[in-house]
Amino acid sequence: MTMLWLVAAFAASTAAVPSPRPKTASSATFDAIVKKAEAAKEAGRYDEAIERYREALKLKPSWFEGRFFLGTLLYDNDRYEEARDEFRRLVEADPKNGLVLALKGLCEFQLKSYERALKELQAARDLGISSADVMSVASYHLAILLNRLEQYELAFEVLRDFAGQNKDTQGVIEAFGLSVLRMPLLPSEIPADRREMILMAGRAGFHQAKGRSTPAGRLAFEELVSRYPNTPNVHYAYGVFLVRDQPEAGLEEFRRELRSSPSHYHAMLQIAYELLKEGKYEEARPYAEQATQLAPNLFAAHHALGRILFQTGDVDKAIDSLETARRLAPDSPEVRFSLARAYAKAGRAEEAVRERAEFVKLDKARRTARSGPQSVGGETDEPPPKN
Repeated sequence: MTMLWLVAAFAASTAAVPSPRPKTASSATFDAIVKKAEAAKEAGRYDEAIERYREALKLKPSWFEGRFFLGTLLYDNDRYEEARDEFRRLVEADPKNGLVLALKGLCEFQLKSYERALKELQAARDLGISSADVMSVASYHLAILLNRLEQYELAFEVLRDFAGQNKDTQGVIEAFGLSVLRMPLLPSEIPADRREMILMAGRAGFHQAKGRSTPAGRLAFEELVSRYPNTPNVHYAYGVFLVRDQPEAGLEEFRRELRSSPSHYHAMLQIAYELLKEGKYEEARPYAEQATQLAPNLFAAHHALGRILFQTGDVDKAIDSLETARRLAPDSPEVRFSLARAYAKAGRAEEAVRERAEFVKLDKARRTARSGPQSVGGETDEPPPKN
């Protein structure tokens, strides 16, 4: 991504950032160096422009605009470590500036500091990025990092924006495919012999993100299942597509996934939650129990088991499972909701009130942030009891 076109976005994002004149340097000397830097940049003499901007910044280290231009020049010339250092100084000067934080995150990505890049790109999105183009690039890199770090549902949610804007570039389709097939790879790491399958899954995921009931989405998933019936996560992905509108068909796809991948605990959880929704608690219980054994650190597994135990009358064990889920996911409103019900049923009124208050607070903060198309255990049917 070339970033020399960011001047307008930068100006909008830094309007409130002061840029005091130096007390020790000659303003005339500084202005002369800046003119030379700008002329070199306009003429495409980027190495010279970089050196001129550095000269100017020695005279005026607080010159925010100049450091921004220096950072973009370094990035465009593949000098990512140097660019990262300049954007770091900008972030220190203005930590609430989503644009410069996003650019620093993109540098971290190029330097393969993936966890740091993920954290900074997410924070930049939360702060707001003043350039639509940088927002798009940052969102794409955030999504592919989420895939690589096995946070597939969150990646799908970020990619949903591209589907809404009909941006079906090859990179976006690859990212959707990796999310749908739950493959912890970057697009650049896709093996050649799996690219066709990933693109097929990506097109299905793209249509799914646009609207679950689209005929194009169903046809794409049917083709995927037909071509790759024994590939891990193919039946699971189709089940996720189907389960909301055709629950029995969705359940059958999850069961097919388990026949070929017996340890697929996400498929177990999807089955458990769907059976729970249908009131088939005893049938759901073994799926949830096995999921907790296979994925002891997955809060959704303990949440599912706790809800099932609550419905079968084993309230004390339900509370144990739900407290484990709360420890693993203290910010989950769904878990707080379930715990409030369980505490109330057990006569633990004070704890029930506390959990209800936490549920209300968390639900208000996250009402529109979760419940993605591939998430499990996100439903809340009624408010928790008040006593």
